Amino acid sequence: MAKHQGVGNAVSYHCCRKRRNFPVGRQSRHTAGRRTPSTVGGRGELRIIGGRWRGRRLSFHAAPGLRPTTDRVRETLFNWLMGDVLGARCADLFCGSGALGLEALSRGAEHCDFVDREPGAIRQLEQHLRTLEAEKAGQCHGGSAEAFVAAAAGPWNIVFVDPPFGAGLVQPICDLLAQHDCLSAGACVYVETAREEPAPTVPPSWQLHREKHAGGVTSRLYRLD
Repeated sequence: MAKHQGVGNAVSYHCCRKRRNFPVGRQSRHTAGRRTPSTVGGRGELRIIGGRWRGRRLSFHAAPGLRPTTDRVRETLFNWLMGDVLGARCADLFCGSGALGLEALSRGAEHCDFVDREPGAIRQLEQHLRTLEAEKAGQCHGGSAEAFVAAAAGPWNIVFVDPPFGAGLVQPICDLLAQHDCLSAGACVYVETAREEPAPTVPPSWQLHREKHAGGVTSRLYRLD
């Protein structure tokens, strides 16, 4: 499997390894108008719900509008992905708290790229990976998800697309994933949006495998032919 070859000029540390920063865009799960997790003293808490780290609770800086994917939605998603996660190479774009990527690693994914424009989110994820002794399995990238995908950083078996609701980022990132050689054969692309947002326009080779509405959230899982 090809290893990631990043682009860009700024290089910052990733635990004991280097990670590349990409141009900062508008993306991440930090935005006004999204549900803020319950916090204590400006801290939020993420619970891993399955796999080897099941039950582990990890704190994160609760930036205004940060919306980790809920336990209920994550459980549904990973039920859909049963049989696909073990040994997979994943990308958690607009990762925020890293809930999706960390859940994938807990359930046996081989590797996950975490991408977010918020330096605080990246620093916290690096700390979580050290705490979980998973530095080799996860790599953090600060900056724009669009630039990261355009660098053809894959190939990935599973990609999580969960940008800020209403920010107009779902269609551009799906277009980039389709245009660049960064998805493996049979890859899965998970897209999470506000319920009122339209489904993205995707290539014919992206088959809608699962779809669910829960509260104000719509979850869609596409599988490549």
